[in-house]
Amino acid sequence: MAGAPYQRLAAHLRALIETGEWPPGYRIPSHAKLQQQHSVGRGVVEHAIAQLRQEGLIEGVRRARPTVTYPPAVRTLVSPDVDWPVHPDAKRAESRPLAHDDLAARLDITPRTRLSCLAVELVDGSGVTVGLCTTWRRGRRREYASYRCEILPHQITAAEAELTGLAAGAAAWLLQRVRYAADGRPVEACDLVLPMDRWRLRA
Repeated sequence: MAGAPYQRLAAHLRALIETGEWPPGYRIPSHAKLQQQHSVGRGVVEHAIAQLRQEGLIEGVRRARPTVTYPPAVRTLVSPDVDWPVHPDAKRAESRPLAHDDLAARLDITPRTRLSCLAVELVDGSGVTVGLCTTWRRGRRREYASYRCEILPHQITAAEAELTGLAAGAAAWLLQRVRYAADGRPVEACDLVLPMDRWRLRA
C-alpha cells in the first residue's frame, strides 16, 4: 500500500471502523499498544489518529483514549436561549480573561475588564459530545429579561477541539447570544458552537 507510514496505519484503522470490527463507541487501543501491534513509532500513531479525528471517525479529548464516533444524530435547535443540562462527564474549563474589544462591545463594558468565563462541553444523554457553550459575565450571575442572538458559520478551533474532542476545522454553527436585564443592560454573553453535522436550526 502506497503512502507514508501514518497514512497506511490510518487506512488500516479506517477499515476496522468501516467494516464494524471497531463499532461505534469502541475505545481504541492505547498508542503504546498500536505501536507494538503495527511495529511503528509513536509519531506514526499520533499522525494516524489525528487523521481519523479530522475525518470525524473518532472523537474524545486529547490525552485520553478516543472512541469510534456514532453516526451523528441530527438535532433541531428551537431556541438558542435554553440552558443545556450539564452531563456529569462533561469537560469544563474556568478562567478569568480580560475582555477583548468584541466581547467588551457585546457586554457594553470597557475593554480589558476582568470577566468570569466558563466553557462547558455539551453532552447528550447517551454521552455523545454535541457542542460547546462558553459564557462570559462580570461578577455574579444575574436575572435577565430578554436576549439577542446572532448566528454565524464557524470552523471548530484547535482550543474548542481540545476541550470537546470534536474535529478541529469541522463546520459548525456559532450562536453569539447576549442576555439583558430588565433595564436593557447586558448581563451575560455566550457563544454556542454546534457542529453542522449534528444540528439544524429552526428559524
